[in-house]
Amino acid sequence: MRRSLRAIRELSTLDLKLIRSDPEGVKAALKRRDADGRLDLVLKLDSKRRELLQVAEDLRAEQNRASEEIGLAKREGREPDKEITAMKQVAERLKSEQSKLSEVETELERELAQIPNLPDSTAAQGLTEEENEEVRTVGERPEFDFEPKDHLELGTKLGIIDVERAANTSGSRFTYLLGGLVNLELALIQYSIDKLSAKGFKPVIPPALVREQAMFATGFLPTDENQIYRTADDDLYLVGTSEVPIASLHMDEVMDEESLPIRYAGFSPCFRREAGAAGKDTRGIFRVHQFDKVEMFSFCHPEKSEAEHEFLLSIEEEILSELEIPYRVVNVAAGDLGASAAKKYDCEAWMPGQGRYREVTSTSNTTDYQARRLSCRFRSGKDKPRMVHTLNGTAVAVGRTIIAIMENQQQPDGSVRVPEVLQNFGAPKALDGA
Repeated sequence: MRRSLRAIRELSTLDLKLIRSDPEGVKAALKRRDADGRLDLVLKLDSKRRELLQVAEDLRAEQNRASEEIGLAKREGREPDKEITAMKQVAERLKSEQSKLSEVETELERELAQIPNLPDSTAAQGLTEEENEEVRTVGERPEFDFEPKDHLELGTKLGIIDVERAANTSGSRFTYLLGGLVNLELALIQYSIDKLSAKGFKPVIPPALVREQAMFATGFLPTDENQIYRTADDDLYLVGTSEVPIASLHMDEVMDEESLPIRYAGFSPCFRREAGAAGKDTRGIFRVHQFDKVEMFSFCHPEKSEAEHEFLLSIEEEILSELEIPYRVVNVAAGDLGASAAKKYDCEAWMPGQGRYREVTSTSNTTDYQARRLSCRFRSGKDKPRMVHTLNGTAVAVGRTIIAIMENQQQPDGSVRVPEVLQNFGAPKALDGA
């Protein structure tokens, strides 16, 4: 059954019982993200809310007693004018207190919505991307005996990337992929879907348009609102990742413990406004408004989410290795985590055209942050339902993976050797403009 946005927000993002029982511990954790400033207000509002709830409960009890007094007066043959007056006064007071309660609850929901997940104790220390912690470096960077080109120069000369005509059609940060590059993209998608299917992931093509509650439930609203495309005539948003609709696939459900983990491999187009990124990574197809992606998503037991996170990372690394892409793994700094993530790993591919490692995939453990907003739970036997943990990870971000392949596998004649593993899925042996 579809829930209202307000009903979703009543499922607090963070466990209020935890906040009440250990406010200093929660504040210390949020301080690692520079996000502890709202907690005092949340605690104050929560205390006020509980006070008003008690007042309202007492007034309802008084209202019931007044109703009984009216009934008693009538049974005794008396006019219950005094009792009726008293009951009206109680009703007015109750109405006033309920109005105050509604205002406090609205403000509390608004403040809670702004608080991100608590970072895992093993998330890297620091507040910025520059403080990400390198975990390992894998693969040899290519050594060229010629002057290497970046992907845009390679693709333009081969006639397989056209950003100029795309700009005429759609504006900046769009592209036409042409010829063999289309076959390479389709091969990447099929290769990754087949690999994930063999590892127990169910393939899914989800909706690319979702309602507001799906965006809120996954933590992209309200924090990332300026990065999201919204339709003008409908209450629908274009997704920036299939994580959003896949997370909502089991909204309001109680799963059997034995069914966990439930894993999905989602393919979808993705759309991002990239607001505030003017002049940053604008060359070529590195940072565009529309791209395709194969996403991993897992609903798992809370006690196994740490192991599940490492499992998703291992798949990302396996794919990069099979695609012959040199990369490194970084543990993302707590202050650079997205709102829903408790811990996140980035896999950064070596990009010869930029002379540095750049993010191509990531995987996040969002613990019960999304599950609380989704009311996504599991039950063990006859025990009370508990929140699942949700995790996501990029198997293949097509555009950036194409960049890494092209720049690392470029040849002296300007062609690009295609990894053999993709040739088995319909990719050409080389990108040579044919």
